[in-house]
Amino acid sequence: MSQKQQSDNSLFLNHIKNLKSDRRNTLYWQLFILIVFIITWEATSRLAWIDPLIFSSPSKVASMLLTNLADGSLWFHLQITLFETIAGFLVGTILGILLAFLLWYSEKLSDILDPYLVILNALPKVALGPIIIVALGPGYFSIIMMGAIICFIITALVVYSAFREVDPNYLKVLQSFGATKWQCFKEAVFPASFPAMISTFKVNVGLSWVGVIVGEFLVASKGLGYLIVYGFQVFNFTLVLYSLVVIAILASLMYQGVERLEKWLIKKS
Repeated sequence: MSQKQQSDNSLFLNHIKNLKSDRRNTLYWQLFILIVFIITWEATSRLAWIDPLIFSSPSKVASMLLTNLADGSLWFHLQITLFETIAGFLVGTILGILLAFLLWYSEKLSDILDPYLVILNALPKVALGPIIIVALGPGYFSIIMMGAIICFIITALVVYSAFREVDPNYLKVLQSFGATKWQCFKEAVFPASFPAMISTFKVNVGLSWVGVIVGEFLVASKGLGYLIVYGFQVFNFTLVLYSLVVIAILASLMYQGVERLEKWLIKKS
């Protein structure tokens, strides 16, 4: 091995070590901020610097979490909301990508639907909740559709924009060899748009939770959204914060799942 190759390998290894060190430092800072927040919250609640009735405390939230884990009530509400959120996320994302494909494939359809998509994107989708529930009935389907609709429009607009931004030279090369429009999409447009799609997945994780929780606010008699509403009704703010903590944990896990999917797709591509 030449001296230049040894030098290049050394630089590459140092770069990998620096990346791992940066990730560790980032994780340490994230944990530090979380621990400081929890300690500050607990201390200010115990010292009555904040109203413990309204803001509760980490110890009370943790105690309720352990109690509900033991008696199974946490899993009962959690599985319902988690199913609705994952279903809304998948339905909205898949349909959004399909619409983006149709808009890319047909310029005429894109010209026709473009103003309607812009208007739908500008509308507060949450405000459609009562209409969706009245139209579809008070059940799982209407709540899932709440999560799906919020993801659907964002996915369609972002992914369609990514499809259009693919370098046209790639398409010209394929077309020069007689490739059809579908082959151009499969071989060039779709793979080149992976980063935009993954970014959309990450955004949709949060949006799907918003849609489902709002849907549960309006119509559900079970689920984490229902627990939040019930907690406000009976002035049990520990229950409200407990539900929010569980939602935050689940949303973080879903986000991590999308990041792992991103790494897997990058390795496969």
